[in-house]
Amino acid sequence: MVRRRCAVYARVSTDERLDQSFNSIDAQREAGQAFILAQRSEGWIPVADDYDDGGFSGGNMERPALKRLLTDIEAGKVDVVVVYKIDRLSRSLADFARMVETFDQYRVSFSAVTQQINSATSMGRLMLNVLLSFAQFEREVTGERIRDKFAASKAKGMWMGGPLPLGYDVSNRQLVINEAEAKTVRHIWTRFAELRSTSALCRELGRDGITTKAWTNTKGVFRPGRPITKQNLYKALRNPVYIGKIRHKGKIHQGLHEAIIDQDLWDQVQSILAVESRERRAATLTRNSPPALLRGLLFAPNGDRMIPTSTRKSRAGSGKQYCYYIANSDKKFGHGTNPVGTLPAKAIESLVVEQVLGALQSPETIQSVWDEVRRRDVGIDEPAVVMAMCNLAVVWNELFPAEQTRLVRLLIERVQIREDGLDIEWHAMGWSGLAGELAPNTIGAELQAFEEKAT
Repeated sequence: MVRRRCAVYARVSTDERLDQSFNSIDAQREAGQAFILAQRSEGWIPVADDYDDGGFSGGNMERPALKRLLTDIEAGKVDVVVVYKIDRLSRSLADFARMVETFDQYRVSFSAVTQQINSATSMGRLMLNVLLSFAQFEREVTGERIRDKFAASKAKGMWMGGPLPLGYDVSNRQLVINEAEAKTVRHIWTRFAELRSTSALCRELGRDGITTKAWTNTKGVFRPGRPITKQNLYKALRNPVYIGKIRHKGKIHQGLHEAIIDQDLWDQVQSILAVESRERRAATLTRNSPPALLRGLLFAPNGDRMIPTSTRKSRAGSGKQYCYYIANSDKKFGHGTNPVGTLPAKAIESLVVEQVLGALQSPETIQSVWDEVRRRDVGIDEPAVVMAMCNLAVVWNELFPAEQTRLVRLLIERVQIREDGLDIEWHAMGWSGLAGELAPNTIGAELQAFEEKAT
């Protein structure tokens, strides 16, 4: 008699009642073990390990015990998989089909305690597919029911979870004012109405040590307060929860909680934000704007990344465009956070390009690139390489901005601002990459054509 090693897989999801017998992990495991014992005459024996997924949905395969079971199957440790019901294994027809392929590949069968199914026969497979189709339908209907219940609860003004807003605690699905934090909230809203600037307010809150809410989530994980960024401010100042309302999918419902600020202050702040929004849109770069040459490459003396930005003199967006680089901390917490200030893009990009073109024309660089071209055997001779690199300085301004940016990124890894100038860190493989650019039908061919036209 051939011995068949049997593994019992049990699962319950978070939205199922754990007091129901068929949903209890222990009950499923005991029923599976008893089923294996009843098949002892067929050579069935239980494996020592348990495969239990408590609190995991059957709609996907992101389950630790299921992954461990599939790993053991691939390792040849399991011959039969036993479940209480088919939907304990999966509620997704696509996922189940993948599991069946794995079972077939490793000659593993499975059985359900409460359903007479034999996965080794074509009729058994048909029954499995039918049952799983209904299981998937049930899961989708359950999801719709949960979403409808969530929306109905929101419409009644109930708090349905998520990060708690500063100024409130939660009790019995209802927000309760935290008086100490509510004082801070009123201060933030009042100061914004006075300053009319998120940047100025952000710097002020940073100096005063005011942070976002520190709280503990439902899983017991503590979330410490963090410095308030401009994004935090925009989100808070547009949150109707502070006037006693709940937002859900674009609709505003009257909440069950008390308001922290009054309607007049809310209206005043929204008017200021609307003006700010119009000004930001007028200053935003258009889709056809040239790419920032040093995006992601430029760093302030303290290591803060420099972010490209721009503005226009005309509010209608048709005036002259001025491009700058500002520190990432300035963008998050307001201008003046980083002492490096605002740097004109044209001036600093010109300095970098000057160093790049100087390096391209140095004898050491030309020799290094020629050695790499010769090693690759890309089909050009040494004079052509020397001529192409020398001509790059002349033809640089004729290249498209996107092409200039691509070449700079090919050669440079980091541009570090110092008190006395700039330090450029070259890519270790940048010169080798440039060698490939000098092959026929690339930028090298364009430079050669330029030389021929000039002569």
